[in-house]
Amino acid sequence: MHTKCCKQLSCLWVTLQSLIFVIYTQENLIGTLLAIFGNLLVSISVSIQKQSHVTLAGNKDPKQYYYTKSWWSGLMLMVLGEGALFVSYAFAPLSLIAPLNAVSVISSSILGFLFLREKWKAQEFLKRYILTFLGCVLTAGGTYLFVTFGPNSHEKLNAENIVKHVIGWPFLLYLLLGIITFCLVLYFYKQRDANYLVLILLLVALLGSVTVITVKAVSGMIVLSILGPLQLSYPIFYVMFICMVATIVFQASFLAQASHLYDSSLIACVNYIFCTTFAIVAGAIFYQEFYHEDVLHICMFLLGCTICFLGVFLITKNKRKLKGFEPYVTMDMVKGMTCDICWAVQPDYNGSFSYGALENNDSVASVPTLLVVEMYRCLL
Repeated sequence: MHTKCCKQLSCLWVTLQSLIFVIYTQENLIGTLLAIFGNLLVSISVSIQKQSHVTLAGNKDPKQYYYTKSWWSGLMLMVLGEGALFVSYAFAPLSLIAPLNAVSVISSSILGFLFLREKWKAQEFLKRYILTFLGCVLTAGGTYLFVTFGPNSHEKLNAENIVKHVIGWPFLLYLLLGIITFCLVLYFYKQRDANYLVLILLLVALLGSVTVITVKAVSGMIVLSILGPLQLSYPIFYVMFICMVATIVFQASFLAQASHLYDSSLIACVNYIFCTTFAIVAGAIFYQEFYHEDVLHICMFLLGCTICFLGVFLITKNKRKLKGFEPYVTMDMVKGMTCDICWAVQPDYNGSFSYGALENNDSVASVPTLLVVEMYRCLL
């Protein structure tokens, strides 16, 4: 009996060693699959939560969204997907993982038709559906190119290597230029009221470039601690973790501000292009991911990313713009009536709807939060 148990344990140990060997030798493949799987799960989760809110909005006696099983199911899928994305940074190069957020754009577009039953009118089919289909094809083709020709070199992210990269002059120069640019853009945005979408998402992308660097470092050290020597006792781990949390909070704040000013489809497109570009640059500078790559592979990788950008642009180009909610009815809305001064029939909004105003369903108030989550996924 004892001999049999020893044989089983030795077989289990050999299996674990083989698995670890496969992971170390096929890191790019493992990281790519985890990123694709994570993006798909998060897209499905957001669609489930959106469907939950839409269903609640149509009920005569709606309840809070967090009392529904579908919303919690979506939340659990989102946590699982974000976990897969987080772990993927430990196995594959940053420049390879960041553009794979295009997978979520494709899956969200497909789920919009199938899961959420978003339908086009007959006259809109050729104008919108064909462009969306073409965008999905281009995005899939671009994804294949940058995955095939992406960087293959990936060093073990122990504390010593990360400290070496942090104090290296390429990253210090990049960080200095990034801080100067961020301060200038923030000055024009806050002091000069330059509420342009490009400026807001430029702030998000600059913060995002630091976020992806820290996420990869934290994820790499955690995975390395599980598979090998412990890395969590080094101060650099906690420095990276604090920077990661801080930049995520500020990015969410800027994304929330952008969502109140501009259409969500436009935000998703520009945000994906900006954040992916800055993430690739950050990976090339901090982790030197293109150091041993030849010119042909780099050009094909950039071509794949460009095709993805074009595909995402086509997918989001003709998304419907939601009409702003009007809390009251004015007299000029009545057919055939003209007047110089048309007063509102209902009372003013004043922060909350009062008697006579159209009903505001508080249970749907968290839909903008889902929008922010969906856009923020492009950052990680």
